[in-house]
Amino acid sequence: MKNISAVTFYFASVICFVFANVLKGTNISVYYVLLVLGVILFFLGVLKRIGTNR
Repeated sequence: MKNISAVTFYFASVICFVFANVLKGTNISVYYVLLVLGVILFFLGVLKRIGTNR
């Protein structure tokens, strides 16, 4: 986790959001899992960015 950059977390969250929207019509449970995972990855990126700016 320490060697992963903040941009990687942001990119992974965008991918989760895209896949969530693609799978929204077919499987609603996977949609919510990917949505929550995208939000978590986004906030991990924010926390990583805050930690590197100090």
